[in-house]
Amino acid sequence: MTKKIEPPKIETQCSHDRACPVQELKPNPANPNTHPPEQINLLAKIIRLQGWRSPIVVSNRSGFIVAGHGRYEAALILGVESVPVNFQDFASEADELAHLVADNRLAEIAEMDRVSLKELLSEMDTGALDMDLTGFTQTELETLMTQFHVPDDNEQLDEDEMRKTSHECPKCGFKW
Repeated sequence: MTKKIEPPKIETQCSHDRACPVQELKPNPANPNTHPPEQINLLAKIIRLQGWRSPIVVSNRSGFIVAGHGRYEAALILGVESVPVNFQDFASEADELAHLVADNRLAEIAEMDRVSLKELLSEMDTGALDMDLTGFTQTELETLMTQFHVPDDNEQLDEDEMRKTSHECPKCGFKW
């Protein structure tokens, strides 16, 4: 007799319309965004440890996933039976596709204050938290943490002394 393996129970931390069987979801064939395996594996790890924090968005018009293709792929890796889904209305195919593209693009154009990020990650890195949950690999964390290193013996510049010194660009002759 073979023992049936139960899919993992993952807590849902987000509001959603209903839990839907993963097998009923349809990825949008027009989705231009791709998810490398490292991203999906990391996302699956985060979902497994923290639960569902965002639902998958499905269009009532087409029945396709509009946002959350990565979460869908992570759900397949996790072997879960159902996922939280938010069903939304779109006036047209163009509106639906615009949301599909914008959902990916808007996150892409955000800018990270790397100095503030380094400070925040330093505070978090106490050993009590798996730092993978930040979305950064160990190598990326190490690079970030050493990128802005200022030596303790860094001398303070004397601004009055600097004002007394003049400089001239050898190419254009600009003086400062």
